[in-house]
Amino acid sequence: MEAVDVLLVDDEVEALELYGKRLARRGIPARLARNAEEALAEVASRPPDVVVLDVRMPGMDGLTVLAEIKRRHPGVQVIMLTGHASVEAAVQGMELGAFDYLVKPVALEDLLQKILDAARAGRG
Repeated sequence: MEAVDVLLVDDEVEALELYGKRLARRGIPARLARNAEEALAEVASRPPDVVVLDVRMPGMDGLTVLAEIKRRHPGVQVIMLTGHASVEAAVQGMELGAFDYLVKPVALEDLLQKILDAARAGRG
């Protein structure tokens, strides 16, 4: 499997750690961030290929984080995740430059494929 640098961002720590462990078992170790501030610090220190970003977080929400990531690092691909299927948020996320939008809970295979697709798009 190709090497992909992934950053997972979610304030739901159990879900964050679960996805991190499951991706690592598939050969994609992921960095983890529990909030917007941690995510932006990780991206600033070493921009990943792909960020998987929760839309709803306390404090700065995912759409704001997405806009900031794309402003500072336009080549980083961002996949938005939400537990709340909102067409409006999906459209806004895509307008801000998100690669795609997935509804939680997302099957690991679907997430993995989307991460690989996003990494290829960012390199291509």
